[in-house]
Amino acid sequence: MNYETILHEIYQESKTLPIIGNVSISIPELTKVDPDKFGIHLISIEGEDFGIGDSNEKFSIQSVSKVLTVALAFSFLDERIWERVGVEPSGSAFNSLVQLEYEKGIPRNPFINAGAIVIADMLVTHLENPKQDFLDFIRMISGSPTIDFNLKVAQSEKDTRFRNAALANFLKSFGNITNDVEMVLDFYFHQCSIEMTCKELAHSFFFLANEGKTISGIQVLTKSQVKRLNALMQTCGFYDESGEYTYKVGLPGKSGIGGGIAALYPKNFVVSTWSPRLNEKGNSDLGMNALELLTTKTGMSIF
Repeated sequence: MNYETILHEIYQESKTLPIIGNVSISIPELTKVDPDKFGIHLISIEGEDFGIGDSNEKFSIQSVSKVLTVALAFSFLDERIWERVGVEPSGSAFNSLVQLEYEKGIPRNPFINAGAIVIADMLVTHLENPKQDFLDFIRMISGSPTIDFNLKVAQSEKDTRFRNAALANFLKSFGNITNDVEMVLDFYFHQCSIEMTCKELAHSFFFLANEGKTISGIQVLTKSQVKRLNALMQTCGFYDESGEYTYKVGLPGKSGIGGGIAALYPKNFVVSTWSPRLNEKGNSDLGMNALELLTTKTGMSIF
């Protein structure tokens, strides 16, 4: 498969599409990003890298990080992780309070905000130095020692934390947060603020396409755990647009309101895109279109 040529075609065709969406306004620091940035990076299972556009420029991965916190928690808690968070699509907004009340403090899945906050609580409990230990984990799976938090983004999230604070306190009232709420939220805001390039993001997700092994051969998760986490991305990775994404693209993936998307075809490749303009559901419109073009041109999807 000539990925280099295909990525070039996708990049050029995507540039001709109508300009749709705007950068996220929910986090003030993210409004400063150039909305017309666009990058794609693909790494094959053989370890070959192909990038185009702004694929080497760092951006805040935001909710894409939720896959990586789940992976870390899954690695030491295994199936116990699902005692406090579900595995079903939400069908509601990613920051919904209503669903959480109806389901008595058990978030529908770990990719909506409430679920990710519960995962953050698990990590705060089990990690000796939660923020640094998680950062070290990201650097290990990506093979990039320069990945770091964007402290301005983390502070901006903290300054506008009102709904996330409401979710966390609501979870606490149901007994599904065991640590200090502010400590858990601090970890959560830093996790979302992590900055990566498209290349670094694709490398970070490599183990999910390689039966749990990183590029360097470190076993992060078992084959069974990888299967489950990929299934969750397929059904829940794009909030209440996950069905539309699956219909168009057909790859396990996760989006973030920073405009990033990471997706993969098990045993074949990992691809990441970055375009900050979001549609009404909070997903990168150009990124989703690029991934649809990729699976159409290659004929490679899980379906």
